[in-house]
Amino acid sequence: MRQSSLTGFEKYTKKTRKEQFLEEVDRIIPWSELTQALKPYYPDPTGPGRRPKGLERMLRIYFMQHWFNLSDPGMEEALYDSRVMRDFAGIDLGEEAAPDETTILNFRHLLEAKDMGAELLRLVNVYLEENGLKVSRGTIVDASIINAPSSTKNRDQARDPDMHQTKKGNQWYFGMKAHIGVDAESGLIHTVECTTAKVADNVILKDCLHGEESIVFADRGYHQNNRTIEHLQAENGLAILVPTKKPKGGELTEQQKKSNRILSAIRAVVEHPFRVIKQQFGFTKVRYRGLKKNTGQVVTLFALSNLWRHVIV
Repeated sequence: MRQSSLTGFEKYTKKTRKEQFLEEVDRIIPWSELTQALKPYYPDPTGPGRRPKGLERMLRIYFMQHWFNLSDPGMEEALYDSRVMRDFAGIDLGEEAAPDETTILNFRHLLEAKDMGAELLRLVNVYLEENGLKVSRGTIVDASIINAPSSTKNRDQARDPDMHQTKKGNQWYFGMKAHIGVDAESGLIHTVECTTAKVADNVILKDCLHGEESIVFADRGYHQNNRTIEHLQAENGLAILVPTKKPKGGELTEQQKKSNRILSAIRAVVEHPFRVIKQQFGFTKVRYRGLKKNTGQVVTLFALSNLWRHVIV
């Protein structure tokens, strides 16, 4: 049998898409600002006990978990399996072992406990604004259901109590709902709120606004005959535009159809972030149990999707 060459001395190599992606995000992510924000909550490396892994290294590993949709054990195995991931995390297996799954889990729990997903979204948006991406006076709001396992074949023999079912069209869904506010001009996600799936979209409308809007675009889930919308319009002088619903037994006028098409074209921007986290990052079902843990992951995913769409792509 032919002997294989030593690792690191291969004659033929090719820079993969994963390697290109990690090199690009490594260049543009403001690592120093992010680690500074986390530093007060991270164990002191000079303190008693076992020395913690480097903060920036753990943050890099945490991001790779989201980009490649990996569990804690899956992330540990990927670090041993992928040279590209080890390079991104700054791990040399000739000098030290990769962080184990418990270390990865504990770091994730730390970020969840301190609600660092929201801080990460803020810091990413500050970075994007400094590089010319400004939030305008218009916001598009939307929500998407994220499925959760509905099986009761588990230790508790029960579904996640933080998740609920809801009906959309003629189909029932079980899980949570992600509500976002997106800038109408840049497509920048400025606000993320997470609830159980049964919470109506219009209930979270106010929470998805940054407060400086003069106009809001929404779908028929935020229909005009709604007290929340009427209150916001009266209180803040907002113009809230939703598509005109076809009257029962009637037809829309040509002007109404034209207005609906214009609104649909404007609102298309809000669908892109959902496409990124579901199709690009593979987040189609919740990984954890409980709304708080999954909220931390969802907010982080949307922060990373801002970088993905506005800097990398």
